[in-house]
Amino acid sequence: MSELSIEIRGQSTVAEPGETAGSLLDRAGGRGDAVGARFDGELIDLSRPLERDGTLEPVSPKTPDGLEIVRHSTAHLLAQAVKRIFPSAQVTIGPVIEDGFFYDFAFERAFTPEDLEKIEAEMKKIAKEKHLVARDVGDRAETIARFEEMGEAYKAEIIRDLPEAEIITLYTQGEFTDLCRGPHVPNTKKLAAFKLTHVAGAYWRGDEKNEMLQRIYGTAFADKKELKEHLALIEEARKRDHRKVGPALDLFSLHSVAPGMPFFHAKGTILYNTLVEYMRRLYQRYGYSEVMTPQLYKTELFRTSGHYDLYKEDMFLLEADGDEYGVKPMNCPGHVYLFGQGKKSYRDLPIRMADFSRLYRLERSGVLSGLTRVRGFSQDDAHIFCTPEQIDEELASFLEMTREVYGAFGFEEIDVAVETRPEKYIGDDALWDDAERALMQGLTKAGFEYTVAAGDGAFYGPKIAFNFRDVLKRSWTLATIQIDCAMPDRFGVTYVKADGQEGRPAMLHRAVLGSLERFLAILLEHTAGDFPLWLAPVQVRVLNVTDRAADHARGVVRSLQARGIRAEVDDRNEKLGFKIRAAELQKIPVIAVVGDKEVEAGAVAPRWRGDDEKGRPPQSLSAFVGEVSSAVAIPGTSASTVEDA
Repeated sequence: MSELSIEIRGQSTVAEPGETAGSLLDRAGGRGDAVGARFDGELIDLSRPLERDGTLEPVSPKTPDGLEIVRHSTAHLLAQAVKRIFPSAQVTIGPVIEDGFFYDFAFERAFTPEDLEKIEAEMKKIAKEKHLVARDVGDRAETIARFEEMGEAYKAEIIRDLPEAEIITLYTQGEFTDLCRGPHVPNTKKLAAFKLTHVAGAYWRGDEKNEMLQRIYGTAFADKKELKEHLALIEEARKRDHRKVGPALDLFSLHSVAPGMPFFHAKGTILYNTLVEYMRRLYQRYGYSEVMTPQLYKTELFRTSGHYDLYKEDMFLLEADGDEYGVKPMNCPGHVYLFGQGKKSYRDLPIRMADFSRLYRLERSGVLSGLTRVRGFSQDDAHIFCTPEQIDEELASFLEMTREVYGAFGFEEIDVAVETRPEKYIGDDALWDDAERALMQGLTKAGFEYTVAAGDGAFYGPKIAFNFRDVLKRSWTLATIQIDCAMPDRFGVTYVKADGQEGRPAMLHRAVLGSLERFLAILLEHTAGDFPLWLAPVQVRVLNVTDRAADHARGVVRSLQARGIRAEVDDRNEKLGFKIRAAELQKIPVIAVVGDKEVEAGAVAPRWRGDDEKGRPPQSLSAFVGEVSSAVAIPGTSASTVEDA
């Protein structure tokens, strides 16, 4: 075979067939810190022999691709350490996840925190042993027999379930061999910055009908500095966990009597309703009409919409009068049905139909998590029915509203993605082409940069997703808008066009906050409970210094409440410092202290969030109430609106 022509960093290099990627990079000026390579776009091991001409580039561990290689390799390091310490444990799967990796094991007992310490110590030992990581291609039957002989029944099952044409690749480091597509680091010495974080139960292949396994989570980075920074974020996330902060602030609680359906306490309900009120005021300005639709439908509605086949397993179903009913998991089928009642003209469009109805989904108990994964929830949900010519204008209006909402909450780090048609979809290809083009053009016109997430759209239409990155650097999808390429046709809804002919309306699904429960969880962790003043359940707490000032403190509260301000008094017989600390722990944005001097002057001594320990100079009661009134106005409204509330 003739020599190969390999392009590296824009320079052509000659290589012998079979020379490895790592060797060639070394000859061409050094591989640097590379943990893998990319050959004609494909990620490969540095030990992979090259057999054809192409373009080769090193992959650093500080790139997303390189970090994934490091984390995947660290998962193998974890499995090797577990097998050394607990030989009877069976290895199953160990993928990379956001911010880390996990590996599932079949073991006769649950791993303990002490076990994790031993395993991590063994991982460090193996890394220092500097084992070469070798890739090999195996015969299907021989590999199955090999894993069965090793007592690895789960690995044998995985291979049996692979397509016949699938190439079986194995990776070996020291005494440990694992089934894996790769690529991996060339040597275990490349793995020096990792940490095991926790252990949890997990069903084999995510099916609760299967046996429970032990899942060990961990994370890994290119260097110890990045690992240290990440671990600090993890610790901060623990402190901000909404499942702890929410109950501590008396916002909500979770109980086994209603799994996945939170109880909102009085303060949490204020928070919830204020969010709804904020969106309702936006709806007035952006031309939405609010509707109320049933909680229960005969399942024929979901069969018509196409949801039944996809969502049946996630729906609460029941029988009544010989018919099957479903508690609605989404609003869109009901909204299309409602639109179809009575004739519509082009003059009636657009119709923007908003709905805060409760929705219910039968999420599996193993995935329920606080407010972020629930069974009962509400959305700031709306569906827009318009002519095809109005789509661009409606997209622009939605993007303007989304920008306004994010500004109100101070959300700055936003990544936007257009999610295109998945492998399985319904609807006409031409409609999909037009819809995807409209979403991209709408974003460009509004000045948003975006990426394309190919294949991530819903089965009925492409989507724009706004992904918010919080203070802990986690990404959350919040606002979404989709153009429906199927449902209006499936329901047969029409409108009368200007020429008197019937036409099919365009349908847009949109939400800005998404699930209110999930949004509250995200906001709670992003702010650590320090909600914006307009949203805080208690906006002002008044503290008396002496018993003589108690009546004045209560009078201050009455004056605030008369202006629609959420205020309360702490007139307990406690020291002032104790009461100030209690208010700070409850995240009260404004504290008003009243003592004998304030009583005489008809004043208060205010302390606003962010002030130093001295607070601000005393103010007259009227000046204080006026200042707070201006500050607590819901965004987009005036202080006079609060006064009239």
